[in-house]
Amino acid sequence: MRFKVSFILVFYFCLFESVSCQNILLSGSVKDSLHNPLSYANVIAKPVNVAERIKFSITGDEGNYKLELVKNEAYIISVSYMGFKTVSFEFNASKNYKKDIVLKSEPNQLKEVVIEIPVLVKEDTITYNTSKFITGEERKLKQVLKKLPGVEVDKNGSVTVQGKKVTKMLVEGKKFFGGGSKLAVNNIPANAIDKIQVLDNYNEVAFLKNVSDSDEMAMNILLKEDKKQFVFGDVEAGKGNEEFYRLQSNLFYYSPKTNVNFIGSLNNTNEKTFTFKDYISFQGGISSVLKGDGALYKASAGNFSTFINTQDLVSSTAKFGALNISKVVNSKLDISGYAIFSHAKNETLNESVNQYTTITEEKENKSTAKNILGIGKFNIEYAPTTNEQWYFKTQFKKSDNLQNNAIISTIENDQRFVFVKNNAEATYVNQNIEWHKKLTNKHTFSFASDITLDKNNPTTIWETNQLILQGLIPVEISDNYNIHQQKEIENVSINTIFKHYWVLNNFNHIYTTIGNKYNNESYFTDESQQLENSSVNNFSAAGFGNDLNFKLNDLFVGVHYKFKLGIAEFKQGAFLHNYNWKLREQTRLNKRKTVLLPDFSTTVKFSNSKQIKFNYQLKTAFSNASKLANRFYLQSYNAVYKGDENLENELYHTAKLNYRRFSLYRGLMLYGGVDFTKKIKGIQNAVQFEGVNQYVTTLMVSNPEERWDFKLNINKKIKQIKYGVKTNVLTSKYLQQINNSFVTNKSNSVGYTISAKTLFDKFPIVEFGFEQRLGNYTSSNITSKFITNQPYLTIDYDFLKGVGLSFDYKRYSYENKNFGQKNTYQLANLDLLYKKEDSAWSFKINAQNLFNEKFKQQNSFSSYIISDSKTYILPRIVMFSIGYNL
Repeated sequence: MRFKVSFILVFYFCLFESVSCQNILLSGSVKDSLHNPLSYANVIAKPVNVAERIKFSITGDEGNYKLELVKNEAYIISVSYMGFKTVSFEFNASKNYKKDIVLKSEPNQLKEVVIEIPVLVKEDTITYNTSKFITGEERKLKQVLKKLPGVEVDKNGSVTVQGKKVTKMLVEGKKFFGGGSKLAVNNIPANAIDKIQVLDNYNEVAFLKNVSDSDEMAMNILLKEDKKQFVFGDVEAGKGNEEFYRLQSNLFYYSPKTNVNFIGSLNNTNEKTFTFKDYISFQGGISSVLKGDGALYKASAGNFSTFINTQDLVSSTAKFGALNISKVVNSKLDISGYAIFSHAKNETLNESVNQYTTITEEKENKSTAKNILGIGKFNIEYAPTTNEQWYFKTQFKKSDNLQNNAIISTIENDQRFVFVKNNAEATYVNQNIEWHKKLTNKHTFSFASDITLDKNNPTTIWETNQLILQGLIPVEISDNYNIHQQKEIENVSINTIFKHYWVLNNFNHIYTTIGNKYNNESYFTDESQQLENSSVNNFSAAGFGNDLNFKLNDLFVGVHYKFKLGIAEFKQGAFLHNYNWKLREQTRLNKRKTVLLPDFSTTVKFSNSKQIKFNYQLKTAFSNASKLANRFYLQSYNAVYKGDENLENELYHTAKLNYRRFSLYRGLMLYGGVDFTKKIKGIQNAVQFEGVNQYVTTLMVSNPEERWDFKLNINKKIKQIKYGVKTNVLTSKYLQQINNSFVTNKSNSVGYTISAKTLFDKFPIVEFGFEQRLGNYTSSNITSKFITNQPYLTIDYDFLKGVGLSFDYKRYSYENKNFGQKNTYQLANLDLLYKKEDSAWSFKINAQNLFNEKFKQQNSFSSYIISDSKTYILPRIVMFSIGYNL
């Protein structure tokens, strides 16, 4: 097998090199008449043969450029830069050639010279003319983005530009379904796109851009003129082997004042139209104005993520629908809203080997789940003047989850069977109001208020014919055991903040903040045993059952000073917090504390494509009510938990250092970063084991934890091949009290990926690489080592006329050195699409899990468990689909 893989890699490398030899290189520099280099000048090669594609280059920081041209082709070379006369000349690409170009200024330019510029860079905005990069076979925005220089799209739909993640997705300046990228890249039709803008340091409120510290990046999709008032989209239906099917619809209506988008999906192939990451982007709530004050409060997030987690399944049926509407009422008023509905029925099967302190458990978990989720949001944007902006946002979420688990736990040939039924309902309501006002050029103000109700009521039933949690719960002996738990969690939060931005001059700013955060959380638990004679054995007499109310008020004020020295920008300041919290359960507590949280940041911008950033913060965090509850409650079939009402706030240092370098001229993208977290005092779990049964409590510990995260990502283009190296090193150590003794747990994880990807115009886009991850975990002086190797290959190829092929392959080699386990499996997927030019119909054959693998294998590490698990997956699916484009 190794010989075959090596042979394929050598074959492709030789093939790439032979194709590369068909190109020649035109290079040089672009300068002004004073010999100053002109960065971001456009150098365009337009072939005389119209069948060939336009080539382009953008000069780097030193004014250098290079063009890779087809050998023996004739080109018209045009060099342009804003405020300078355009230079054009003919060039016959017979051999490598170097030519330096001098542009003369044209300050009194009377007529506009029209040049088709593929990429235009202006301050914080990059504009791509997509027609210069595509071939016409692209179907969705995702395929278009993959062909743009400096743009990357991963398999989850996340988009990065020059190594920086896109955080907002816009269409004609309006958020597309809440601004998340996944729905946009997978659904916006490629033939509707005219240009793509990338907006760095993006801020929804234009006049806050130069005073607020936004690190967001937005991507704005500009539509073709004939798509700005048009209904377009596509519908697809597919039938596969056995009973597999897929129905998908993406319908869009755009006009200058009204936009309507609908996305719908029905499938039983585990295709996630809406994932947990998408849910986070739709979550809304806390405004960006309310963030960044150094205060964290871990309130209940509502039991929504359960319904949309991406996971491997053995059976799946999913229904999804989303409707987004925006309306420009007049020049001052915009209204918008969306509604999302998701309904899924899933089955999972997981087998794991769990290493505890002294014992090993083999565990099988079969689950069935029925998940329903609905989200609705309504927004009003009102701008009475260009210097004033109002936002009114209302959001509602409702979910219902019913899940059954059948668990088989085996320890030293002793089997335990437990059936778990969980029914959870969650409700979330949020109202947000924002006001922003630029009073003068020196003084700008922002105010925001946010009110949230988050309610969650899960009910859990454990059924078994064997005694569980012996000695930890007061059960009565019976042939069958039926344990009930009821929880009621309700959190109300009210957050307000007021900010003043004072611009002393272009190099000195002072920011003042005052605000208040109030949280009122109720936490109720009740556990009992339902006996066979219909009577109830309530556990309250044994210390179970919580009825807790936790109120936390945080009044804070902050002052920050930002100044600029040359290419460096500095910001330092602090927040002063006055915390006041009340706790009511068996006893009443009322405490107050004042905490000073300093922070510091600096950005050194060597050029538009090269910068280094450093950020330091002292942070604090309060626990939610579940960790303060001082009576017992059940966490699972083998764990009992008890909180501590005397817990106070955690305190920890965070520091981040990152460096970003991008050069289109050199074909280089480099990102490196280090994150460090050090807890001065923190909350850690203390565990006492009785077999696999666990009694868990919480402790406040000094210097309990330290974490490092190192990242390095390098991409380098050499000729028409892009080479990549990506590394990630995670290390952590923290104190843990296990069986009344403190131990130090350690986790070391090292991963790297090396890859190569072809970028030829008339050749398949082929990427192959190798991933390896090494895990070394130590818990209670027990060390486990894992190794995962993953060679992979992807191919995207448009050939003949209208035929597109997409193939991805991974070979996993997994080894658990502790248990001597080795496993190898392969995963592959194939898409073959045919769409005749100018035809609305398309035909596709899709095959997933080509090798019909049964499961995936992985490892994980938690506070006191090292786990090796197998997750079973859907079988091979081969599907034929027919699509229609409107």
